[in-house]
Amino acid sequence: MNTTALTIDAARAAIQERQTTATALAEVCYTKIEKDDRQIGAFLTLSKDRALVKAAQMDALVAKGEKLPPLGGVPIAIKDVLVTRGVRTTAGSKILGNYIPPYDCTAVARLEAAGAVVLGKLNCDEFAMGSSNENSAWNPVHNPRDLSRVPGGSSGGSAAAVASDMAVVTLGTDTGGSIRQPASFCGVHGLKPTYGRVSRYGLIAFASSLDHIGPLAKTAKDAALVLRTIAGRDPMDSTSADLPVPDYVAELENTVRGMKIGVAKEYFGEGLNSEVRKSVEDAIQGIAGLGCEIVPVSLPHTEYAIPTYYVIATAEASANLARFDGVRYGHRAQGVRTLSEMYRRTRDEGFGAEVKRRIMLGTYALSAGYYDAYYLKAQRVRTLLTRDFEEAFKKVDAIVAPTSPTAAFKLGEKVDDPLAMYLADIYTVTANLAGIPGISVPCGETKQRLPIGMQIFGKHFDEATILRLAHAYETA
Repeated sequence: MNTTALTIDAARAAIQERQTTATALAEVCYTKIEKDDRQIGAFLTLSKDRALVKAAQMDALVAKGEKLPPLGGVPIAIKDVLVTRGVRTTAGSKILGNYIPPYDCTAVARLEAAGAVVLGKLNCDEFAMGSSNENSAWNPVHNPRDLSRVPGGSSGGSAAAVASDMAVVTLGTDTGGSIRQPASFCGVHGLKPTYGRVSRYGLIAFASSLDHIGPLAKTAKDAALVLRTIAGRDPMDSTSADLPVPDYVAELENTVRGMKIGVAKEYFGEGLNSEVRKSVEDAIQGIAGLGCEIVPVSLPHTEYAIPTYYVIATAEASANLARFDGVRYGHRAQGVRTLSEMYRRTRDEGFGAEVKRRIMLGTYALSAGYYDAYYLKAQRVRTLLTRDFEEAFKKVDAIVAPTSPTAAFKLGEKVDDPLAMYLADIYTVTANLAGIPGISVPCGETKQRLPIGMQIFGKHFDEATILRLAHAYETA
């Protein structure tokens, strides 16, 4: 039995029925990581001691004849922007190169409480800033489907680990598409929940009003299982919503027949690769074949999404990253004489080029005389983008679109052109600005066998509908 190509249900059942043990499954994953990750570069830190303690607890439950919890013994891995008690957490940055947090991120704690075995921490763009995973301070991640190409970003390690079977599921974060775009590039499912659905406590912040935590998985059902575990109110995060969490897994079985599915012309304009367009249009026909009605909708302010996003995101990054000053934790420059020299040198040595670029853009947008012209105006446009979705959702239950305008591009192809890199997020940033849920679902391949993803958007807190549609499409 190939223990690494398992889904959550299959892994849990194999342990429960004593075909294998949680400890053996974790060891298989570590063997695979040792063998394959030299080429891929998905993991930054392994937490083997912690994983084997948890696995032994799950094996003890089975030995006593008890039922495993929902994720009992399932090997998972965590993006390195989510803090883990006693396990190095770098956010892909030199400034946190040796940071060992004293507490766990809520989402990680909830997964472990459900029996999951945390294998280690996954590579990402520095502070989650990037669309290709080439901004990591440690090493770029390679796409398992073609090692000469990027896995997408910023959760490139999270997507690559699932696509290469080094973990059953992973957690990523999505600020402007950082779960969905890598999922599309690596041929896996990636879910960004509604803002407030999953606690952000313990997430090293990039842009606080845009950051989301969510799963990358092999199937829509696995994504539903993880979301059911990590969703819900958390007193440690005042932005987490105090709303009941549906049983997303049970909802998957409901029919999609009669659902109205919106298609927005703004997502099929110039810049969309012809192979991606054809795959997504074929997928839309496949959805129609499930008994759904396809309805044209318009999201007229979409063209302003990228500039709006890069003003708001950089402004919030500038405020959030001010805490990395060499005083409390993380890297501190040596041999300095004054406090201001320590601040300057610490940040100069600790931050990479893209992070510095975004801090400067954001500080400029927030500065006296420019705040109203940039930040305030961007927030107003954000409201218009949110209203576009609200109007569209009066007519439809979900909206489908491409996840990315192209399939995975070559490593190094866009590194010297920040604008080309930013435009890779053109179809994903809108969901972050509006705070709505979105999932990327594999829907085909290019002639070069590169995966293509289709994106499904839903109404606020209606993850159940988009998961149901994703599951129905995947099963059909």
